[in-house]
Amino acid sequence: MNSVTELGAELQRARKQNGLTQEQLAELAGISERTLRSIERGAGNPSIEAVLSVANVLGLRIAVAK
Repeated sequence: MNSVTELGAELQRARKQNGLTQEQLAELAGISERTLRSIERGAGNPSIEAVLSVANVLGLRIAVAK
């Protein structure tokens, strides 16, 4: 993945594959629905903790490459 937009799109795809609404995923991840919408759009500047929490709920791993 090369960008925040691509990351957001991948998280959105995984959420939909898991049959979760944004509201459900946000609650499970312990973040606001607004933050989740921002992450999925690739907008704003969400904390790495929020992104990792969403990925964890979805069973995804996030790797940071140099």
